[in-house]
Amino acid sequence: MPGRRHRLGATGVADSGITAEVDVEDAVRADGLGAKETPKGGKGRAFTGIAAAAVTTVLAVIVGGHVVDGRDDSAAQARSADTAERDVRDDSASRGDSRPTPSGAPSPSATPLTYAEKMAKKYMLDADLKGNGKFAVVAGFDKAPGAGRKYRYRIDVEEGLGLDGELFAAAVHKTLNDDRSWAHNGGRTFERISSGQPDFVITLASPGTTAFWCRKSGLDTTEDNVSCNSAATERVMINAYRWAQGSKTYGDRMYAYRQMLINHEIGHRIGYPHVTCDKDGDLAPVMQQQTKFLDHGGIHCRANPWPYPGS
Repeated sequence: MPGRRHRLGATGVADSGITAEVDVEDAVRADGLGAKETPKGGKGRAFTGIAAAAVTTVLAVIVGGHVVDGRDDSAAQARSADTAERDVRDDSASRGDSRPTPSGAPSPSATPLTYAEKMAKKYMLDADLKGNGKFAVVAGFDKAPGAGRKYRYRIDVEEGLGLDGELFAAAVHKTLNDDRSWAHNGGRTFERISSGQPDFVITLASPGTTAFWCRKSGLDTTEDNVSCNSAATERVMINAYRWAQGSKTYGDRMYAYRQMLINHEIGHRIGYPHVTCDKDGDLAPVMQQQTKFLDHGGIHCRANPWPYPGS
């Protein structure tokens, strides 16, 4: 006699079916009576009743299709219905607005950070990171805003840093074309390109890759994990660790530190050497190695990110 097939609730478990065939004589023997001689009279009728009961019991099991932990099938069906209802509720909830936001993704209701807020944040990056040395060009074009000597530059970012390349590109363009920077009084202007031939390539790279490119110009950036203008190449190397974490000399003033970092290395590219402040309490010149120190020879210098801070 074929058994019924039962589909479980939406729990990911495959369908299963049970088919059972039971011989009546087997059922009687299973009751322990088939091995004895059939009794007479009332005893025979008693035997017949017992056998019928055994067969009825077996048939009840077959009709039920399966036995669940010794409990009746109606209870199992009730549990299956309850499980299915919970599965539907859970599945519906998983598609609803209460679904958790994936790690790292902005919440739909969160207010996006402004440029200034992003520039003021520190970001995680290992001081000993050595990337793969492969660069991606930040696509886009930012027109030179002034009429002075035009410098065309490209922005490259090393793969795998996990930093915002577009933020870096925006920071470079805004900083260099600020009147307090090298664009002071309209003397220079800076234009970002992503195709064609640039005058130089401003490159955001891991400490290991920065050191590799700086060595091409005889410079060692490993001692203080700094950046460099690799003059023998087309690259101005910005150390991504410093971009992400800043320096002790600037503390939590990340916005100002990043402006100084850009202005200092581009200053080298356009011909300016290192200098220091020579009067206690003065602003440090932007060409002072401010990542390394503010004070020297008993003179205290104040942090300053601009070539022309009074503008």
